Amino acid sequence: MAKALIFIQHEQGKVSKGSLVAVSAARQLASAWGCDGLVGVALGAGAKAAATEAAGYGLGTAYFSESPLFEKYRAEPYSRAIALAAREAGASTVLALASSTGKDALPRVAVLLDAAQASDIIGVNGDGSLRRPMYAGNIIADVELAPGTRVVSVRGTAFPPAVKEGSPGAVQELNVSADAELHEQPRFGEILGYEMSKAERPQLSDAEVVVSGGRALGSSDNFEKVIFPLADALGAAVGASRAAVDSGYAPNDWQVGQTGKVVAPKLYIAVGISGAIQHLAGMKDSKVIVAINKDPDAPIFEVADYGLVADLFQVAPELTQAVLGARS
Repeated sequence: MAKALIFIQHEQGKVSKGSLVAVSAARQLASAWGCDGLVGVALGAGAKAAATEAAGYGLGTAYFSESPLFEKYRAEPYSRAIALAAREAGASTVLALASSTGKDALPRVAVLLDAAQASDIIGVNGDGSLRRPMYAGNIIADVELAPGTRVVSVRGTAFPPAVKEGSPGAVQELNVSADAELHEQPRFGEILGYEMSKAERPQLSDAEVVVSGGRALGSSDNFEKVIFPLADALGAAVGASRAAVDSGYAPNDWQVGQTGKVVAPKLYIAVGISGAIQHLAGMKDSKVIVAINKDPDAPIFEVADYGLVADLFQVAPELTQAVLGARS
């Protein structure tokens, strides 16, 4: 019987919460599709530490490679290495978090393995079919993948993170020399620069509280004056609508929505966001949604648990002071 392989995404050796979500999904798929165990693969700087950590979550073997090939993410070497690990492990299923990296790499893995793919799944049915959103989440489809090798990306908010279980599995270095094309550097291009964003606030995808701002803020300065203090008072991550990002008020990696990050925090506060369908697709699964908007007909109020029709420039600072006062 074949195994299920999880691509373990990590930050300098620390396994991401989203990858633990992918492990949970892999357990369900392994049961539904008759796989006889889980394996994983981590790549890049810190991959050995990540593989060692991941091995404690029910993986029989966790492969790793810290080859200079994987120092920075590039689609082709990463996808070739994931496919190589799948072949080495005898895996018939490959899974990864549907992050920007997972979305970029997995279609290439599917081509290399001649596999069927389902993207951004949110559930596994008893008959082995998969649930995935379509049309910005307005339709939930049940899809079946043909038997054989299958590739699946997993929405990071759809499954609970895996917990450690049993004895840790083996940690084994991936033999990248088994794929001669991995060493054809010119075909992979050259990275001229790589700048990592740094922030003292929680990561957007993992935060329990998110404060997001929209185009109604009017400028990046207003974003900083209104959104940042509220987020800091709540210990929250900062998000933004696509309109705010396109207007230059916030960086791309803060964008919440269908073409940005999908989040499901315990509390989501939307400040000056009208609620376009592509934004709602990225946050409507939040446990509690609070909306502040001066337009009483804004679509955001249709999904909000609490709505305040008011001028954001007046009430957001008042809310910040109230939170600070309650904590003092």
